[in-house]
Amino acid sequence: MKRYTLCLLAALSCLLSQAQKNVIDEVVWVVGDEAILRSDVEKRRLEYGSQLKGNPYCVIPEQLAIQKLFLHQAIIDSVEVTDNDVNQYVEQDYNQKLLAAGSKEKLEEYMRMPSVQIREELFDQYKNDLTAMRMREQLTADVKVTPAEVRRYFKDLPEDSLPLIPTQVEVQLLVLQPRIPQKEIDRIKELLRDYTERINSGETSFSTLARMYSEDPVSARQGGEMPYMGKAELDPGFANVAFGLTDAKKVSKIAQSEFGFHIIQLIDKRGDKMKCRHILKRPEVAQADIDSALVVLDSITNDIQSEKISFEDAVRYASDDKDTRNNRGILSNINRETGETTTRFQMSELSDLSPELARVVDTLQVGNMSKPFTMINSKGKTVCAIARLKSRTLTHRASITEDFQVMKDIVRNKKGEEIVNKWIREKQKSTYIRINPDWRDCEFQYDGWIK
Repeated sequence: MKRYTLCLLAALSCLLSQAQKNVIDEVVWVVGDEAILRSDVEKRRLEYGSQLKGNPYCVIPEQLAIQKLFLHQAIIDSVEVTDNDVNQYVEQDYNQKLLAAGSKEKLEEYMRMPSVQIREELFDQYKNDLTAMRMREQLTADVKVTPAEVRRYFKDLPEDSLPLIPTQVEVQLLVLQPRIPQKEIDRIKELLRDYTERINSGETSFSTLARMYSEDPVSARQGGEMPYMGKAELDPGFANVAFGLTDAKKVSKIAQSEFGFHIIQLIDKRGDKMKCRHILKRPEVAQADIDSALVVLDSITNDIQSEKISFEDAVRYASDDKDTRNNRGILSNINRETGETTTRFQMSELSDLSPELARVVDTLQVGNMSKPFTMINSKGKTVCAIARLKSRTLTHRASITEDFQVMKDIVRNKKGEEIVNKWIREKQKSTYIRINPDWRDCEFQYDGWIK
């Protein structure tokens, strides 16, 4: 697989190089006061590869034009995305490219630009993509769907036209956090005190130390800077210290949160929100302490299997994971689009939480428990756990009784698409649009581009 990916990257590099040599950049579309360049289209074409359906010189400019309509409206409506949101996608994309290339040097060679520029281009791309998506979501935020509408929509559809629901699982977890010796906590605090002293003495800046040493990978790249956030959006231990800051020149006392230990510096306050920078350090977990936690879990597993205690009671009495402890250990999943909570996960979604957990669950039969294992939790900490597979629903055609929420989302998305399509057609009428004559011979999704 790696060799295949490297070949693709090499081909991409060759194509990009050839395109740079043979194509003189030009404006091919103008939407409002925004230009779409031939180089923009070429770049997207190389990214899509064979995945794109249709003529790329028709499909891609139209996609970019629609995005520019959304971006223009986002400015009017003050719709924004935070750098923190964007950077998560940038780093994921960059790391995938880095893994495929094998090294930073090879990636820079393939892409013909330094890593800093690669990240900058990815940032601009994802900033626009996420802003347009947020604007689109705002347009459809008020769409409501009744159960009657769902039943009516699917009533006459043939069975083979019903959506295919992938295999889903419900999982219970019992989690133990390995003991952190006081000596290790003292070491971390001493590091943070040293950083504070270096900042206060003027030896170096907070931002520089954050980039070099902070273990929050997202904010570290921004010199420790976080977006404006309210107190309720932050971990209580972090928030209590951060919102007590009044002097932007001072460094906070050491704050402890679920993520580790921090020092914080105020940047700005706006109403009930603040912007700050921080340095996060996490205590290291010794293998001996991990082994001790695994032994405890092994004993708990034996007690459950011998029916001395139920899995649910064991979670309530022993689990260190507050997110699942009061829910009998059941993992829950929040739909980002609807805000609704479900306990069902597709296996790919479990991988987003923890690849180790997905691998373990994939081997379990319904009702069975795993052996104790280690994983990295959502807070970035090494924890030990046992998992129990509560249910597995195999791939199937959707039904109202089993998959109502999925079918409701389909109807809601359809209604949302109708609203968006109407909005785009109205915007076409009121927006200045010019297309280079050589780029007009297309069957566009929306026929209002050429006036």
